[in-house]
Amino acid sequence: MTHVTYKIVEHDGGWAYTVNGVFSEPFPNRATALAAARRAATEQRVPGRTEVIEYETADGRWLSETAAGNDRPETDVEG
Repeated sequence: MTHVTYKIVEHDGGWAYTVNGVFSEPFPNRATALAAARRAATEQRVPGRTEVIEYETADGRWLSETAAGNDRPETDVEG
């Protein structure tokens, strides 16, 4: 199972959370960023519908695969 960690960091004159090097929008304080990260982490664990997804690879090929709606990552928040 995949594991996703949300980290609280100072960013863009405020605070944000980051996941795999991608930043959220900035928040005015650490507490607000932490609350947003906890919300996002919780939402990411919620099962959805099984659907076929299409995406382009770095070398320009298009792939299609079935994404199982119950295949959700484990999440946690640091910070």
